[in-house]
Amino acid sequence: MANFSKSNVPQFSVDVYQNEYLPEGGREVNAIVTVTATGGGTIGSAVTAPHLYAPGKGPDAAVAIMVDCSGSMDYPPTKMRNAREATAAAIDTLRDGVHFAVIGGTHVAKEVYPGGGRLAVADATTRGQAKQALRRLSAGGGTAIGTWLRLADRLLSSADVSIRHGILLTDGRNEHESPDALKATLDACAGRFTCDARGVGTDWEVKEVTGIASALLGTADIVADPAALAADFTQMMETAMGKEVADVALRLWTPVGTEIAFVKQVAPTVEDLTARRVEAGPRAGDYPTGSWGDESRDYHVCVRVPAANIGQEMLAARVSLVIPQAGGASAESGGGSAQSLGVQGLVRAVWTDDMAASTSINPQVAHYTGQAELAQVIQQGLDLRKEGDFDGATAKLGRAVQLANASGNADTAKLLAKVVDVVDAATGTVRLKAKVAEADEMTLETRSTKTVRVKK
Repeated sequence: MANFSKSNVPQFSVDVYQNEYLPEGGREVNAIVTVTATGGGTIGSAVTAPHLYAPGKGPDAAVAIMVDCSGSMDYPPTKMRNAREATAAAIDTLRDGVHFAVIGGTHVAKEVYPGGGRLAVADATTRGQAKQALRRLSAGGGTAIGTWLRLADRLLSSADVSIRHGILLTDGRNEHESPDALKATLDACAGRFTCDARGVGTDWEVKEVTGIASALLGTADIVADPAALAADFTQMMETAMGKEVADVALRLWTPVGTEIAFVKQVAPTVEDLTARRVEAGPRAGDYPTGSWGDESRDYHVCVRVPAANIGQEMLAARVSLVIPQAGGASAESGGGSAQSLGVQGLVRAVWTDDMAASTSINPQVAHYTGQAELAQVIQQGLDLRKEGDFDGATAKLGRAVQLANASGNADTAKLLAKVVDVVDAATGTVRLKAKVAEADEMTLETRSTKTVRVKK
């Protein structure tokens, strides 16, 4: 991992929102940790002049674009043409100096450009050559997404850069390798590069595409109409070009007798990070958050503390941000192989007999607890609907409508309204629609984890 100077790193800040008061015997402390990065300076330049970057600050990134070329991409024939156009648009958005490659994916992975097991360096010439090479993208063969990701990993790891990013497009199910094989690939690639995944049309498996993005800390979405691919690819690449720091980790230190119950990203999407903890010295663990540009994200941290008497108080957890260095932090190294970003926040516990204080729920905690439940009940409701349990599906999706309405999540409310008829949003009274367009159901499922920030 490269070292970062202050000239090319956003300034990070950490804010903690919680109700620190617990009743006598209370053991669970909840906090929302807001992490904000500002001053990276590339998101605006990527949008307005994608081939420019600040003087003295060369691009430090490599990107691999993986395009599904399986036989189904020929149905309709415009789908493959749209994929070529989208890839060309993404290539046009690359900054000068960024390393890149294009991969054609079927039941095997093929290097489309530049070839020879290497990456090209973006400039006017290589961008033109890459777009010419896209003519070789043709549909035929099966689908084994793990082979695409492993080739992307090999190519991306050949560049001495900090930011490694993949963009993956598929239109079908991963039928030519086992789920275990794909999982093994994702486990091998996790932490080595981030990846945005897109499903085009309606013949792909939502849980496969969202699972890829989740494992590789990227975004997932549906592009139901192939004609919209170019705009989506451009936006994805602009965002990738705005990243300045890779592999930022949320480090949590807890005192003796205290344990972390869970750590979840809750905005802009829900992502459970609990099982991804990497030990980082005595009573400390790192939770990966992926790469950052100018942006803000929220995390829900739940800590279990020892029971205590009225009047006692303690530090329940200390939150900081680090960049793990090559080799990662370990308990043996005492977490020394990481670069601190110089910010921290404190999660506290204070035991009180003031009933009003100890029973009050912090607004941020309440909001994001509801958003996490919203994502969960949408998934459960859609699964029950597919299984034919319409009463169960109605109950879950009704609860989802109620939560979306209460939290002001208008986008999710609109998606729900395409799957259910809303009788009363406030009470969650709904009826399942008799006919639902497949694209509408898949869009709701794919975007179910998107959240809204707390109302100010």
